[in-house]
Amino acid sequence: MDATRSDDLAFAREVIEAEIRALRGVIERLDPAFSQAVEMLLACPGRIVVTGIGKAGIIGQKVSATLASTGAPSHWVHPVEAVHGDLGRIAEGDVVLAFSNSGETEVVELLPAVKRIGARVIAVTGNPASSLARHADLVLNIGPVAEACPLGLAPSASTTAMLALGDALALALARRRRFDQEQYALFHPGGDLGRKLMKVEEVMRGLDLCPRIVGDAPVADALARIEDIPGRAGAICIVDPEGRLLGIFTDGDLRRRVRQDPAFLNGPISAVMTRNPKRIQRGRLAQEAARILKNHRIDELPVVDERDRLCGIVDIQDLLAVRVIAP
Repeated sequence: MDATRSDDLAFAREVIEAEIRALRGVIERLDPAFSQAVEMLLACPGRIVVTGIGKAGIIGQKVSATLASTGAPSHWVHPVEAVHGDLGRIAEGDVVLAFSNSGETEVVELLPAVKRIGARVIAVTGNPASSLARHADLVLNIGPVAEACPLGLAPSASTTAMLALGDALALALARRRRFDQEQYALFHPGGDLGRKLMKVEEVMRGLDLCPRIVGDAPVADALARIEDIPGRAGAICIVDPEGRLLGIFTDGDLRRRVRQDPAFLNGPISAVMTRNPKRIQRGRLAQEAARILKNHRIDELPVVDERDRLCGIVDIQDLLAVRVIAP
């Protein structure tokens, strides 16, 4: 290994060690102000508005995104754009979470207007004597942080400290709000967890796309009802006059019956339907519907309510469309 590469590795270790020291400093400075900040955010009747300039602003954007994705309504505001009209994004009752290591950046220019609006301010800064800290309602102090930059200038260790403190604040708030997996899935429908926790009623085709008919109707009427449904309809559900599921008749049933005895078309659908078919109750997971379809080698699964009344139907194509199962 040549000297240059060796120096690079040594310097990388120094940078990471500097950031670790900054994080340890944040841990040591945690005090009751942190709990007060959680309480303030928990009681916030509006939104958590995050702001900051430069690298601190980028950290603020990430913290705002974490807050929003864990159930706390939040958005980010650029401090310069704010004083040129975007202050309309801040309302009475909001809490402004302001990131600035020095506490003397353009963020300070927001404070008079924010106070007039009636929002409260939590400052995240390394300078508790700064203008930002003096005019904030609450200060979270990351302390004096030695940057990892060789010049000691480029924000590095300080932004790591801000990020860790912002994450701790967002996650402590989520914990206090009892934010759970189902709520997380609601805000992450495109993610793997969102798909795993998707309810069957989010996937099924509702009654407008689910052909159904009462049990004593002729088979010919049942087939006509299937044709009346737009799109894909591979089965018809048979119900009683109250809408409770009695049976199902599928494309496969039709093909088999036609080969055996075409005269069945003149009889009632109840005579040829599959009685007491497999079903899934509304509120169950779509993953469970996928297992039922696979384990019983069936193509259509009726969805019912707690009183066994038909709500809709789901099949493999519906589950593939939302990636509950892999193609």
